[in-house]
Amino acid sequence: MRISELSAASGVPIPTIKYYLREGMLPAGEQISATRARYGEDHLRRLRLIRALLEVGRLSIASIAKVTAAVDDESLNMHRVLGTAQYAMAPAVEPHASGEEWARARTEADAMIADLGWQVDPEAPARDELAQAVLTLGRLGMPADGEALRPYADAALRLVTEHEIGTIPLDGPREAAVEAMVLGTVVHGRVLDIMRRLAHESVSARVFGTSRPT
Repeated sequence: MRISELSAASGVPIPTIKYYLREGMLPAGEQISATRARYGEDHLRRLRLIRALLEVGRLSIASIAKVTAAVDDESLNMHRVLGTAQYAMAPAVEPHASGEEWARARTEADAMIADLGWQVDPEAPARDELAQAVLTLGRLGMPADGEALRPYADAALRLVTEHEIGTIPLDGPREAAVEAMVLGTVVHGRVLDIMRRLAHESVSARVFGTSRPT
């Protein structure tokens, strides 16, 4: 297909496609003349992935470029490719000014992961996210050790093992697997948060009464 047809099929404007080509995020098309190139399903798939990373994952162009580079790197196995996308979506967590307090929270987070027996890279951004949660809970006087947070870990592992990991297609293009992981991580995360809030309302109504909230 020509670039105009690729644009129509993907919904991505031609100038944006040309930008992705210049940045190396989209592979060059098959050159059929000095000024024309032919594009195929691989390009359409890559544009869908970029769109998912941009619109759902909320990634910057620089982060998307890292993810697409990982997809194109055949020396990386699927775990590393998916990890690149997962890490790119993680929010930045800055250590607190109180280095000692932050260090204790990070140590507690690392201990929780070790006790669970989970295989998590030492540099995984989610370790700092968990440390941030531990620190916040502690400052609010709420339980923040492994025992208190274990039900959340168990629920997360069950959801990922029994439901989410199976939605990632591993027998097709790597773009499709990364796209499914990004969409699943973000959207399933939202669903989990929504269902928790609905459950809170339902249980509260049963325990405290059913007066309508104002």
